[in-house]
Amino acid sequence: MVDIKSHFIGLNILRIKIDEYLAKNFMRAGYSRVELIKTPLGTRVIIYADRPALIIGRRGQTIRRLTEILEKYFKLENPQITVTQVENPDLDARIVATRLALAIERGYHFRRAAFVALRRVLGAGAVGVEIIISGKLTSERARYEKIRAGKVYKTGHHIEHLTDRAVIHLLRKPGIYGIEVLIVKPGEPDDIVRIKEPGEESVGGEAA
Repeated sequence: MVDIKSHFIGLNILRIKIDEYLAKNFMRAGYSRVELIKTPLGTRVIIYADRPALIIGRRGQTIRRLTEILEKYFKLENPQITVTQVENPDLDARIVATRLALAIERGYHFRRAAFVALRRVLGAGAVGVEIIISGKLTSERARYEKIRAGKVYKTGHHIEHLTDRAVIHLLRKPGIYGIEVLIVKPGEPDDIVRIKEPGEESVGGEAA
């Protein structure tokens, strides 16, 4: 009998390995994340990205090659790949970090690129955002630049369902840049205390 705990641990380790591979090879496609679902027919692989067409490739060539890699090197049984568009890319920390890295790579000043990204995230409805760029930004000495706006939660149970965090590394002539993005998505944290107005209904349906 297969140990259920070991099965899910193994599946998650495999997902992390595949996630690292996809993040490295499909950065320009705005790769976000991957899900693995075991089915009687094989393994369903759901890839979320900002630009799915770059993962699918011309006439499906890229996705066919990816299917072969998942089967041969990652030992997935009959992988069935679905590539899905991310619903709101500006609220996805990995996509925002990737866009920022590509902008810096194209020659945009890191501070200007970071402020553009921050405004886009807030414009998408985020409660708060923090962007940290580290490395040899303006001199031979490594340092970091941090910009922040809105409410940024870093502790508490609500960070599990409200915050999204990603770190991207970018190789440049002066050295490696580290780009960290933390986004607080729309929603109400668990620790909000609100005083009821007179006559307002309680949870049970009775007037307070």
